[in-house]
Amino acid sequence: MPYKNLSDLPDSVRDNLPKHAQEIYQAAFNSAWDEYADPSERRGDADREETAHKVAWSAVKNKYEKGDNGRWVQKE
Repeated sequence: MPYKNLSDLPDSVRDNLPKHAQEIYQAAFNSAWDEYADPSERRGDADREETAHKVAWSAVKNKYEKGDNGRWVQKE
């Protein structure tokens, strides 16, 4: 299901990502949720939610990385 608010995101996202990264995650998840509604659009046997989470994490990792301290920081 798409996320209406940042507060609706999974704990693992809210508790670890900065606000901007959470916004990226939310937008990518919601977009992927719509884009991959048809099972034939997904790889393997992944369900819709799993696919949307993978897309969202990938989007975050384009702009953010884990720093030396283990916290997510924006890439330079």
